[in-house]
Amino acid sequence: MDERQFFDESTTTKPARLNCPFCRTMSDYQLRWLVRKKKERLPGRADERDRAKFAKAQSYMVLLDDKMRCNQPRCGRTFDVSGVKTTVFL
Repeated sequence: MDERQFFDESTTTKPARLNCPFCRTMSDYQLRWLVRKKKERLPGRADERDRAKFAKAQSYMVLLDDKMRCNQPRCGRTFDVSGVKTTVFL
């Protein structure tokens, strides 16, 4: 059984305060996250190994954006998102 069947997936946006390395301005950016919440029950066709995996599974979020475009009209360059964890357990 695939591990993704243990979770309900959705996307959300959360604000983060990032610093553009080119123009050195700090601004708020909306980062996209994939939210995986653990289901209430295990699907019916699971075997013993799947039950063990399901018992250890936790809800978590994964960062989808790895690059952002600077908000400043004069700059507008694309920079890597750094200083933000890429995986967060809920």
